[in-house]
Amino acid sequence: MGNRGTRARGIAARAGGWSARHRWAAVGIWVLFVVVAMGLGSAAGRVDVKESDQLSGETHTAAKIIEDAGIKEPASESVLVQSRDGSARARDAAFRSAVADVVEAVGATGRVTDVKSPYDTGTVSKDGRSVLVQFDVRGEAESAGDRIEPVLRAVEGVQKDHAALRIEEIGGASMQKQYADAFGDDFQQAELSAVPVALGILLIAFGALVAALLPVALAITAIVATMGLMGLVSHLQPMSDTANSVMLLVGMAVGVDYCLFYLRREREERAAGRDAATALRVAAATSGRAIVVSGVTVCVAMAGMLFTGIAEFEAMGLASLIVVAVAMVGSVTVLPALLSLLGERVEKGRLPFLRRRTSGSQGSRFWTAVLRRVLARPVVSVVVATGALLAVAAPALGMKTSQLTLDQEFGDSLPIVQTYNRVNDAFPGGSEPAQVIVEAKDIKAPEVRSALAAFKERAVSSGASQGPVDVKLYEDRNIAFVSVPLVGGSDFDRAGDSLKKLRDEVRPATLGKVEGVRAPITGQVAGSVDFNDQLIGSVVPVFAFVVVFAFLLMLLSFRSLTVAITSILLNLLSVGAAYGILVAVFQHGWGASLVGAEGVGAIVTWLPLFLFVILFGLSMDYHVFVVSRIREARLRGRSTKDAIQHGVVTTAGVVTSAAVIMVAVFAIFGTLSMQSMKQMGVGLAAAVLIDATVIRGVLLPAVMSLLGERNWYLPRWLHRLPDLTHDEAPPAAVAPPAPREPREPREGERLGV
Repeated sequence: MGNRGTRARGIAARAGGWSARHRWAAVGIWVLFVVVAMGLGSAAGRVDVKESDQLSGETHTAAKIIEDAGIKEPASESVLVQSRDGSARARDAAFRSAVADVVEAVGATGRVTDVKSPYDTGTVSKDGRSVLVQFDVRGEAESAGDRIEPVLRAVEGVQKDHAALRIEEIGGASMQKQYADAFGDDFQQAELSAVPVALGILLIAFGALVAALLPVALAITAIVATMGLMGLVSHLQPMSDTANSVMLLVGMAVGVDYCLFYLRREREERAAGRDAATALRVAAATSGRAIVVSGVTVCVAMAGMLFTGIAEFEAMGLASLIVVAVAMVGSVTVLPALLSLLGERVEKGRLPFLRRRTSGSQGSRFWTAVLRRVLARPVVSVVVATGALLAVAAPALGMKTSQLTLDQEFGDSLPIVQTYNRVNDAFPGGSEPAQVIVEAKDIKAPEVRSALAAFKERAVSSGASQGPVDVKLYEDRNIAFVSVPLVGGSDFDRAGDSLKKLRDEVRPATLGKVEGVRAPITGQVAGSVDFNDQLIGSVVPVFAFVVVFAFLLMLLSFRSLTVAITSILLNLLSVGAAYGILVAVFQHGWGASLVGAEGVGAIVTWLPLFLFVILFGLSMDYHVFVVSRIREARLRGRSTKDAIQHGVVTTAGVVTSAAVIMVAVFAIFGTLSMQSMKQMGVGLAAAVLIDATVIRGVLLPAVMSLLGERNWYLPRWLHRLPDLTHDEAPPAAVAPPAPREPREPREGERLGV
């Protein structure tokens, strides 16, 4: 009786059934899809986001003016020549000799142009102990970091010949190289660590090598296919290295999770006495359906990034959406085929020191004990858990976001960071100047020249800059570049005040009075301010889109207004707690030394919105899986309280395994050298840990216990909504006496689920 077939009426069940019957065809189609996607993507090449499209506000306007004018601004570099003990002066013969050697050495590399001596440009510090040799790197600015190595070696050679002085290089190209090296090394370390970590945890979870390899294989093939698809899609929506890295992170997380959900349910059904074919059908109709609902919800959340209007976010959102969709399709198609092919061989490679883990029906002893206490005192559990999470989330109310400066990103240990700080001390604002891109009908017109002179004078007299203000004319393009060192330098708060003076006071009183002149102000500080403004403006549409569509999906998937509302509220609470931990650690420094984050003092600008979208999507994995199991038990005739205990306890093993893998992979990012990556890793790991324990293990069952039959409330006026509810509940494995047999509801009858 337990092995009778059931008619599958859901897309996941139908897909799983077809794949199990056409095993080799399903596997072949998947392999062909991965190979073709990768091949076409490689042939098409990837189009990356242009620098001008990554910016917003005035910085975007400035970049477009430069781009439309065809001006290829080279990457600028500076060499700091400085007295080590303060005794040497810029006018001394030894000092001049060192400067001359720097000018000669960098020029001899053939990689630079327009080398300027500080004695010609006046870039000598007020105390006379520091000077800057300035030059430009030949070729495209975007790739200057790839060509700067010979120049850096030349400067190191001059340093060896003048040990009494400090001779160090810094600039756009050298910082670009530092970021590229750190970013590349960091993600290579993360990628190399993530797979062995996930595999090790899966070995412990399943106790068998073949079963552990399946989720990793699915995740890797989904990632490979997505890399190819990103190349094709990039011709419509440009991509980026950051989008690729985020895709790898999300792909590994959901690919392993989805396969884990499916595989554990199939093993559980076989352990309950069903034959392999029936066990696969049950897994397809239950876990497969939960994967589809979860995957669609995650895709919707990722699509929220498309509403930011920021090209980098749009690329990250689309790349994440694609990898989730591919992993979801793979989980409900090729995975059933592989399980059907392997049969009992999925248990091959069993580790002798781990007991056989096949029966999930008995559930976790730990969570059984926890649930007993939670369900015995649901009010106390809700109050304590909610109060604790709100306390954890409280620091988020004072969140401060900022683009991280070089010293914030890497700390003070790197030589380039020390150089950056020394340049800022000797030439305040010189390392991060604002640039005014002045476009006029005739840049040589007397009124424009007069306005430029007035701007230079007023920028200093207003207190926005200590000078020197430099003007570079492109007369044939009717454009001028005005470089303004900002008071505050690397202190973005003070530098932001200086920028505000330039934009709101100095510019309107000078360049703003000349008809036909555009003068957007750009630079790193301006970019940070404009990026913040753009993000703030996109918070409401992104938030509304993600929350509303997630609510609708929950409503349609479970046909319960109560489940939809509680799903949203619990997810928001989880995200809020993650925000609070981020602010406490990285902004206030509580326990920051544990992750090497001393002195950051801010959350990187892009992270809060990114975390909201990612976490809101990923947290639905567990929520859909657990609530689906609860609803399934309720349909089988259990009381709501028994269904809650059964659903939470029987899913505890798979949710714990999935959460441990996610936390471990995300925690790897918390060990990387870049502070922005640390923040992302810690935020994601903390949120998943909270979500899988406090939310799913305590709050969800306590809230559902208090609501009782109201959990399944659907107003009569919503009965006409499309029915996307659970596939038919699987039959019992054997025929034990049951309290009552589930039945289909009669027309017009109100069903509690």
